[in-house]
Amino acid sequence: MTPLHPGDQLDHYTIEETVARGGMATIFRGKDMTTGGSVAIKVPHPETECDPVLFDRFQRETQIGEQSDHPGIMKVFREARRSRPYLAAEWIEGTPLREILNAEPKLSVERALQLAGSICEALEHIHERGVVHRDLKPENVMVRADGSVTLIDFGLASQAGARRLTFGKFSRIMGTVDYISPEQVQGKRGDGRSDLYALGIILFEMLAGHTPWEGNNVFAVLKERTVHDPAPLRSLNRDVPAGVEAIVQKVLRKEPGRRYADAAAFRAALANPNGAPDSPASASNGDTARTRKSWWFSLAMIPVSIFMMLLYAASQQ
Repeated sequence: MTPLHPGDQLDHYTIEETVARGGMATIFRGKDMTTGGSVAIKVPHPETECDPVLFDRFQRETQIGEQSDHPGIMKVFREARRSRPYLAAEWIEGTPLREILNAEPKLSVERALQLAGSICEALEHIHERGVVHRDLKPENVMVRADGSVTLIDFGLASQAGARRLTFGKFSRIMGTVDYISPEQVQGKRGDGRSDLYALGIILFEMLAGHTPWEGNNVFAVLKERTVHDPAPLRSLNRDVPAGVEAIVQKVLRKEPGRRYADAAAFRAALANPNGAPDSPASASNGDTARTRKSWWFSLAMIPVSIFMMLLYAASQQ
């Protein structure tokens, strides 16, 4: 396919500028020549089109966006025909949460809870429809001027009833290592509680100024997450109430069954943090005692898993 440049026409859209170039696709800002409105246009790279797994994921992202009808989810427009593979979506006027955190690492408790609650509402919508985002991170959360949020980039999302796809590279299997859930580290598909875990890390980051586990490489981050519990939020930010600390501790439990059951329950807790029933100490100690042995085994398996993934990737070259 011929590369697109500003000024080119793509069906009934005009390409205006290049916004971002990723590993799987290029995103442009365009204009709908029928309505005159701005749109975001995502065009997969040729290597993505040639890879059945990656292209299937691109098509799944398109389908999820077309089926969504919620202000918290990026809307993809249905097209009668496409002259080449691409998706056209609403242009979101807002700021990525990552940019906000770069400028203001620690947000106020009130603002952090409001943003987390809005993200929860969007997750509730997709989870009810059998969709799991699986790559929730500040880069994929757009914050509008009124404080509302919209989730973007469903390239790693899973959908109920869809066949399970494997990946060719470690980063595509795991999502973003700072926000991936323990069950995904173990190679499991994950469910809505995996998204809640990622949101718990985002909430921790908004309040503490950094993610719970940090390291110089993937192995270091996964080891810290596997062996240690997150530091108590109140030791990092004195403004955090005990109830909010308890909420974060609960949603970051290693076992999915011991987190909030769904996004609605998590959102209800965020709306009433003083009613959080669990104490951080008891939640942390119980979780550590129950799962220590299994997580040492999971840690030992991480190098093996990565080796097999890289071996598969090499075989596809």
